[in-house]
Amino acid sequence: MSDNMISFISQKLGIAEKQVKNTLQLLEQEASVPFIARYRKEATGNLDEIQIFEIRKLKKYLEELEKRKKSILSALEEQGVLTEDLKKRIEQSMDSVEVEDLYLPYKKKRKTKADHAKQAGLEPLAKIIMAQRTTNLYRQANYYITKEYPDEEKALEGATFIIAEWINENPWVRNFLRRNMEQRGHILSRVVKKKEEEESAQLYRDYFEWNEALQKCPSHRFLAMQRGEKAGFLRIKLEVDDAFVLQKIEERFIKNNYDTSKWIQKAVKDAYKRLLFPSIQTEILNKYKEKADKTAIRVFSDNLKQLLLTPPLGEKRVLAIDPAFRTGCKIAVIDERGEFVSHTTVYPHAPHHKMEEATATIKEWVKKYAIDAFSVGNGTASRETEKWIREIEFEEEIPVYLVNEAGASIYSASAVAREEFPGLDVTVRGAISIGRRLQDPLSEYVKIDPKSIGVGQYQHDVNQNMLQEELEQVVVSVVNAVGVNLNTAHASLLKYVSGIGESLARNIVEYRKQKGTFRSREDLKKVKRLGEKAFEQSAGFLRIKNADNPLDNSAVHPESYPVVQRIAQSTGVKIPDLIGNEKLLNALNPEDFIDENTGILTLKDIIAELKKPGLDIRKKIEEFHFAEKLKSIEDLKIGEVYPGIINNITDFGCFVDLGIKENGLIHISNLSDQFVSNPHEIVSLNQKIRVKVISIDKERKRIGLSLK
Repeated sequence: MSDNMISFISQKLGIAEKQVKNTLQLLEQEASVPFIARYRKEATGNLDEIQIFEIRKLKKYLEELEKRKKSILSALEEQGVLTEDLKKRIEQSMDSVEVEDLYLPYKKKRKTKADHAKQAGLEPLAKIIMAQRTTNLYRQANYYITKEYPDEEKALEGATFIIAEWINENPWVRNFLRRNMEQRGHILSRVVKKKEEEESAQLYRDYFEWNEALQKCPSHRFLAMQRGEKAGFLRIKLEVDDAFVLQKIEERFIKNNYDTSKWIQKAVKDAYKRLLFPSIQTEILNKYKEKADKTAIRVFSDNLKQLLLTPPLGEKRVLAIDPAFRTGCKIAVIDERGEFVSHTTVYPHAPHHKMEEATATIKEWVKKYAIDAFSVGNGTASRETEKWIREIEFEEEIPVYLVNEAGASIYSASAVAREEFPGLDVTVRGAISIGRRLQDPLSEYVKIDPKSIGVGQYQHDVNQNMLQEELEQVVVSVVNAVGVNLNTAHASLLKYVSGIGESLARNIVEYRKQKGTFRSREDLKKVKRLGEKAFEQSAGFLRIKNADNPLDNSAVHPESYPVVQRIAQSTGVKIPDLIGNEKLLNALNPEDFIDENTGILTLKDIIAELKKPGLDIRKKIEEFHFAEKLKSIEDLKIGEVYPGIINNITDFGCFVDLGIKENGLIHISNLSDQFVSNPHEIVSLNQKIRVKVISIDKERKRIGLSLK
């Protein structure tokens, strides 16, 4: 960790150097981001997870840049071209683009026109032209005639190839063109000839003739055009004012009106067309692709976070239904601990029409298993199944919840599902997952790849490594914020707990199988290969209900148990009587308990946790009903208002499930009467809303909605 790294990150993020230094030290000690954010607030100055993640990202960037700089310096030294000035400029640079520009003149590349000219001895002539002192250039050129360059014109032309390469490698020129492309450039999209009539091409017909300022092109549009180009239907390029650019470059190099100016001008045009423009265009398009990727990934991350925080039903007995017509509705009963009890299949819908028989089975199972709630998957036959269940008369009213089943089929066929239910059919596993998604959505969603859940924007078009890293960061953040029941959590959930990972998660599950439930957090130390570091990182995020020590079911870290003991002694009560006693805790002065190991920020957290230990940060679940008369797009009426659930959010608006096959779109301009820059400021995933229909395109199956 260098002073340069600390200073750079501090300036980049606007965070004090001391906070950055302490955070970097904790990261180098292999502390997790959730642990640092929650339990090391004094060290970081109360930085949140997002800030710590950004510090970690920049640390990784700078470490990779340092490796690249060492590689470049080594290559330059081997070539014998490394001067003290060049070495200093490379070592001090914190910009990967600048470093590559400095290396460009010495970078080994395939043989160029300039290389051929240099081999023929034309470099001195090129220097004469660039010096712009001679008034008789042709006489000078006569000295450089060779077999390959047989006359003055050819010799001068060869020299311009060398000059073109110098211009191409000039940092000022490259930076000027970069700025010009970004600030004044336009992105053009054109349909590939003879492809416009193809059916698949119609997805991109909005971009058959598109021209837009690059700066104003939103990420979703940029990615849509890129997808069209990748599919072979579009051609994308950047356009700038060539005359203006050439004029500025010429002004940089041409000093007078001697004969030399004509050849420098020729070299400038050659450099621009053959070398500069293609290179910088690719660089800028890649840069904007990365920028668009980051925006799309941010949208996906925000959606995933909200999905993982879906309110849980909790410890209730659930009858789960995976609806279908021809193959029947798969039914699974899940007990209050999430354990599978039994399954069957009923056929209430067409083509079987065994409604009475199916109803009798449902009533019998509700009574037999003391069912508290129904969980109905929101796929095919979902509305018909929901209506059927709601119309059944039970002794007591039982709530019916529609559950997002996206990705349930992926889980059903996964190794995790086969391990959990080796003897069950994939369809039954799907029904079990639908039931568990109602009880505890977080525990189920972490079992599948987030990309299978369907809440992303252009998720297959963005940088997959970056996407995977960001999504995993979201899962880790949510899992640790919610906390995990040590005695019931599956390995798929435990592996995301700070300090645990996949191997230790399996060891914890194996320990439970062999030894039974954990009675205390201290028992964690008996788990195979779970050492002091893993215990320190994980213990605060793991919960043990009915533990011997009530603090083991809270977010208070074991390292702070002595502090809680001191607080209890000062109030004259025992720890169990202190927990939840808001009146007593509100009367405390946290500063009275500060010591060398515990600062004021940690103490405030401890007292807040003691007031409501183990409080679930997720909201309470709500029952929801779609409009009963709404069956298809044909039933929609412009101007009518309908209930719906937001099932995806993008940077241009959000999609709404109205209970029919097609989702409706609320464009960002229709989210509010006020200007909206980010839809997540107005709406959230799974939010229940009422929307007005403002447009219907039955041919293209598009529904326009408004929240105004």
